[in-house]
Amino acid sequence: MQALCLARAAGDIQAGAYVLTTMSLQTMLRGYPHQAADMAEAAFERAKHTAAPRVLAFAKLAEARAHGRAGDANAAGAALSRSEELLGSIRPDSHDPEWLSYFTHARLAADATEVYRDLGQTQAARTWNEQADAMPSGRFTRAVGIRLSVLASTHLQDGDLEQSLQVGSRALEVLGTVSSTRAHGYLRSLATALEPWRKDSTAVAEFITRTRSELAAA
Repeated sequence: MQALCLARAAGDIQAGAYVLTTMSLQTMLRGYPHQAADMAEAAFERAKHTAAPRVLAFAKLAEARAHGRAGDANAAGAALSRSEELLGSIRPDSHDPEWLSYFTHARLAADATEVYRDLGQTQAARTWNEQADAMPSGRFTRAVGIRLSVLASTHLQDGDLEQSLQVGSRALEVLGTVSSTRAHGYLRSLATALEPWRKDSTAVAEFITRTRSELAAA
């Protein structure tokens, strides 16, 4: 809120839109997707005639994530398409903020993987994941680990236990080196979802044990 007030005092609509968008993402992660969608839409509407395309695309991505978490497939798809369109409109000579340079098509694809996982559209999620593979793991270690955790959960949604464990193990290798409560939360959620198979599968029991012990030590 203080950052939003400072952006307003400075008359920086673009910075304000970015701050409100990140607030939207936090609101969604806290379990309030409808309010998050409203915040992201407000950020876009306030800045649509002023902000750079990348900033507006980021707002639309946050809106898509919120709609996905709320289960609104049509709204999520529309917001995601608009985000992708805005990113595609960026040209080398565009006025583009350096502080948002991390938001590339690979990042959009990674988040889209989670959007469609939340919607239960597992094939669409995996199609987006293939595009997100272009994200270099050295620079975006946490993001890659989160995406792999999400991907593992899509395989579990489809009942493919073996593939879920295989991808989940890759996620654990990545996130075991990262100190991030939010990132670790994705793996812990996967471990919790695997609990029903723990008694009947040694592989599942071992993965759950490894996840809890390695993340505790990270």
